[in-house]
Amino acid sequence: MSFNLFAAEEEALAKARALEKRLEALAPQCLSEYRELVAAFELSTREQQRLVRVSDRLQAQLSDANHELERRRSEAEAALESLREAQEAMVQSEKLASLGALVAGVAHEINTPVGIAVSCASHLADATQALRHRAEEGELGKAEFARYLTTAIDTTDLILGNCERASQLIAGFKQVAVDRASAERRGVNLAAYIQDTLVSLQPKLRPSGHAVAVNCPGDLELDSYPGVLSQILSNLVMNALTHAFADGRPGDMAIAVDLPTPDTVRLRFTDNGRGMSEEHRARVFEPFFTTRRGRGRGGSGLGLHIVHNLVVGVLKGSITVDSMPDQGTSFTLLFPRRTPGQD
Repeated sequence: MSFNLFAAEEEALAKARALEKRLEALAPQCLSEYRELVAAFELSTREQQRLVRVSDRLQAQLSDANHELERRRSEAEAALESLREAQEAMVQSEKLASLGALVAGVAHEINTPVGIAVSCASHLADATQALRHRAEEGELGKAEFARYLTTAIDTTDLILGNCERASQLIAGFKQVAVDRASAERRGVNLAAYIQDTLVSLQPKLRPSGHAVAVNCPGDLELDSYPGVLSQILSNLVMNALTHAFADGRPGDMAIAVDLPTPDTVRLRFTDNGRGMSEEHRARVFEPFFTTRRGRGRGGSGLGLHIVHNLVVGVLKGSITVDSMPDQGTSFTLLFPRRTPGQD
């Protein structure tokens, strides 16, 4: 047995039409005004029925939005799980140990858009429920419905926008994680990939208050190993945080990319930190060399050694370093835009 929300109104209209026939015989002079009243009541009933149908349609759209939000959340949780599994599988390798930062990066960065989307969906659900109640009570007016439509449109835009932002972050993190794990060669937009890598490092950068400025052509496409590039940039950033800005020293970093020739990429990573002596500069790429050993927060001494091996061995390029005490440090990488094939 189906429920008819407007059964009473339809019954009243049926009685009114029956009364109209009697009124036509008994008081024809009142018939015109009576018909106008009945027509107005019938129009009001139809308008309420239309508003309820619109409310039902919006409720269905809200349900679809909630399902989409749940799907995106599931993707995020699956991505987090995948990254944790990758971290556990590669924790034995110093070269890939920084993959753990990706897990923290995902959890931190997607929290904001997902949280906003959930709050908006909850607000829209409450507004829709209130609208339905007003409609069922026959108290819903056009002005109130117009305000609801404005709220629904704005809230839906926020939900979709934040879901799309979360989806983009998840896709970027998943790609960086896969690249780190597989060292697969593929085409990559260097500017976008630098940003993806820096986002994954935000849990390390944000608490320290240091920023990384990026100047890279937006249309620079490489045929290379993006996972290796990500590892190189991560090691350079972490090396600067550990050594150039040790003990809370303020300062910033910068990444500048240009093409000295059409087929050669030059990437400069600079910081305005404490710099290093000539003795330390000459040994900076040696394995296990570190100036922080025994100070409680020192590195393994393998970070820059790995960077050198990746630039020279995988990217078929070169890396140099310039530095002076209290004048910062600059690493310059030169490598082919299209990495030569391995022999």
